[in-house]
Order: sequence, then C-alpha cells, then structure tokens
Amino acid sequence: MKTEDSFYIGYITKTRGLKGEVQAYFEYDEPEELELDTIFVEINGKLVPFFTSAVKMQANKTAYLYLEDITTIDQAAQLVKKSIYLPNSKKPQRNADEFRYTDLEGFIVHDANHGELGEIIAIHEYPQQLVAVVAYQFREIMFPLNNDFIDEIDEEAGILHVNLPDGLLDVYLGS
Repeated sequence: MKTEDSFYIGYITKTRGLKGEVQAYFEYDEPEELELDTIFVEINGKLVPFFTSAVKMQANKTAYLYLEDITTIDQAAQLVKKSIYLPNSKKPQRNADEFRYTDLEGFIVHDANHGELGEIIAIHEYPQQLVAVVAYQFREIMFPLNNDFIDEIDEEAGILHVNLPDGLLDVYLGS
C-alpha cells in the first residue's frame, strides 16, 4: 500500500508489558470510529500491514494493541514512534452538514476589537481544549476555540468572528 492510498491516524507511543503489546496515540478526531482490524505501520518509508488480535480503546485518544506476530517487548520496541495509517477505504464518512472546530483551519479570524487577525494556519488539540494558531503581524498567536470567545462562524465566507479577552494579543506582541 502507498501513503497516498491511506490516511494517517496516529503513532505508536510505547510498549506495554512483556508480551508485545503497544500503546497507540490517535491524532484522528474520532478514533472510536476507526476499524482497526488491520493497521499499516510506516517502517523505512514503507507501509507494513499488521493484523490486530486485540484492541483496548482508552478515553484519552489512546489504545492498547496486540499485533499478530509481535509477541515480545523487543519486537514491540522496534515499532515505537512509528506512524500508523489505515486504507482510504476504511475512512469513516462524515455527514455533509457536520462541522467541527478542526474544520476552521484556513478560516480568516476577525476580532471584535482588533479587526482582521489573519488566517488560522493550524488547530492544536490539547487534552483540555482545541487551540487555533493564527499568523498575525509576522508572529503566531494562539487562542482557545471555545464558545466564550467565538461570536459567529460564517462557513460560507470562511470567517471566524471572535471576541478575544483584553490583553491576549499583548502577550504575543509584547505591547
């Protein structure tokens, strides 16, 4: 399988126990929707298939996986920090009208006090919240994506209207 025929879901973070179990961290939004009977691990630039014999999903976007033919901690250790992919055919389909905060990447941010700030260049997902990264005055500024700061999302125009707290921009601009 080639990388363009698959989609990235996360990576293997560490081994667990002595019998080859590994922990995987999912960067995919909803890992519980993924079909993990076969995963593809990127090893030396190639996607190598592994059949899973057991999957234990955790609440923090991680899972414990037993992979067939990986039966020792030494074998499992060789997979640590390797990226995990699934075939495009296994990508869960979303409803057309379903919108997520992660869809805001590429939107232009307009603040009620400072006007246009710039384009959202990335969305970082932290355990407590999602954070938008915006290129503003040749610097990156960050702010949480939550209902307290968001006034309106104009999906058609690609504009996010926010009302950021006083002083937030000053932290980044040093003023």
